[in-house]
Amino acid sequence: MGSEAEMTYDNTVTLDPRIKARLKYDEQGLVCAVVQQYDTHEVLMVGYMDDEALRRTLTTGRVTFWSRSRQEYWRKGDTSGHVQYVKSVRLDCDGDALLIEVDQVGAACHTGKRSCFDEGGPLPAVVGERPDGQQEVA
Repeated sequence: MGSEAEMTYDNTVTLDPRIKARLKYDEQGLVCAVVQQYDTHEVLMVGYMDDEALRRTLTTGRVTFWSRSRQEYWRKGDTSGHVQYVKSVRLDCDGDALLIEVDQVGAACHTGKRSCFDEGGPLPAVVGERPDGQQEVA
């Protein structure tokens, strides 16, 4: 079997079963999607996807989410103009989260901020420091 990059998937009508088998869904049948600006690596927002939202994201070049509050699909930017153009989609090691790198046009947050994490703001946290001389574990 070839590498993941060499594999061809068929997501034309439904999400390819080989992708579906790798996903671990929450109790609502959703997977968390972390959205990041592709060139700066700025974390922009978090959304949720079911199979169809992921299929649309993989096949259209635009990010589609499942709205848990409205119970409907929404494609980022259709009403606001703040479009997310897909650059890459990756699955984490457990299969329960996606990392979607995008080229974000305008604000990612519905409040008008560039990042949802700008709007929420920092929380008080003790800053950890690596001891002098501690190396990466191989």
